[in-house]
Amino acid sequence: MKRQWFKLPLHQLLHALHTGEASLPEIVASFYERIAIRDDKIGAWQYLIDQDDYLAEYESRSDFYKASPLMGLPFAVKDVIDTAGIPTTMGSAIHQDRIPDMDASCVTAMKAAGGILMGKTVTTEFAYFQAGKTNNPHDAERTPGGSSSGSAAAVADFMVPVAFGTQTAASVIRPASYCGCIGYVGSKNEFSLRNIQPLAQSLDSLGILSNDVLDTLLLRNILLHKPLSLSSPGAQAACVFGVFSGQALGEVQGKMLETLQACQQDLSEQEHTLVDFPLQDALVELTALHAQIMAYEVARNLVYEQQQHETLSAHMQSLMSTGLAFPYKEYIAALQRADTLKQAMLQWFADSGADFILAPAAAGVAPYKTEGTGAPFMSRAWQLLGLPVVSLPLGYFQKLPMGLQLIGKPHQDDVLLLQARQLQQRFLNSSSVLAV
Repeated sequence: MKRQWFKLPLHQLLHALHTGEASLPEIVASFYERIAIRDDKIGAWQYLIDQDDYLAEYESRSDFYKASPLMGLPFAVKDVIDTAGIPTTMGSAIHQDRIPDMDASCVTAMKAAGGILMGKTVTTEFAYFQAGKTNNPHDAERTPGGSSSGSAAAVADFMVPVAFGTQTAASVIRPASYCGCIGYVGSKNEFSLRNIQPLAQSLDSLGILSNDVLDTLLLRNILLHKPLSLSSPGAQAACVFGVFSGQALGEVQGKMLETLQACQQDLSEQEHTLVDFPLQDALVELTALHAQIMAYEVARNLVYEQQQHETLSAHMQSLMSTGLAFPYKEYIAALQRADTLKQAMLQWFADSGADFILAPAAAGVAPYKTEGTGAPFMSRAWQLLGLPVVSLPLGYFQKLPMGLQLIGKPHQDDVLLLQARQLQQRFLNSSSVLAV
């Protein structure tokens, strides 16, 4: 029987190449076969590199790829991330013919490490709410989330081992939760955003989608030009987790709360300490501030697109109208207030001794597409604070995934990801968690 290489995470594929268990063309063929079978149903790809062209690139520089860290393995990027010679449309007909002449920094870093771009994944219009063609890989009638929908669906359905997305509100964490993969958003200013189309400069972040936290760590190290390792050091033995149910921000489904409670119980049994997260009023305020700041900045970033107002979706037209009406003085006041609340958050971390915050990554399972791409309220506050976040698919209800998010301290992303790796390994090997 042919080996299903597409099901393996990136680090295991690298091991197979190092040991000679598999060849690069064999692995690549497995992914393209998967795409041929599945993407008509899912629609994750905006632009797919032809398989022959992919292999021709590998063969043309095979000595380089064989000696490189990524050894010619594939990656994908969201269609707001520039790729030289390949269209970047931002999910809008306005830019359907736009072909950049320079790669984004994240693409350049991946290529320098020996990754080969497989293609561009579908985004919502300008990475906002208007959905693209992508369906949820677990149920085609449900949303994959927005706006890194194509990246999350492609990774979760094993069409590509890793992909980049972007997040301004909840555009990596929510799709990861709905699709059942791992989503990571770095601390504010952790990664370069050069040649990534901006939406709201105070909020935009690069994100990574994968099926294994170790793969996320590998890509993070590539972006930061840090040494690579195929092994993961252990997380700290006992941690303090602040727990936040999210109910202060909006309606959270009962099954999501059961998943959170099951995770809490398991953490307690592992001798971790759980404390209530007290700053719920601050998160409510931060969520509102995020919406104001985002609307203001979007309206002033997409000036060119406003000139073609009739081409924009009703969602985008409404956001721009709101943003244009928001006064400059109130925008500055919102930024200043957010900074004050961030200091209060950092003080809570210091006073409580908490290492992380555990919370639902979304309100529940993916809603039906007729209901939209889902609500971003579980992520807005953390995004405005610039904290690192990782979503882990730790729960299922009626065969639909549910993610819990782990929020860390600023620029302690490695610590966060190592703990996330430990949680992933434990829960994937546990029969007690988390099918609720």
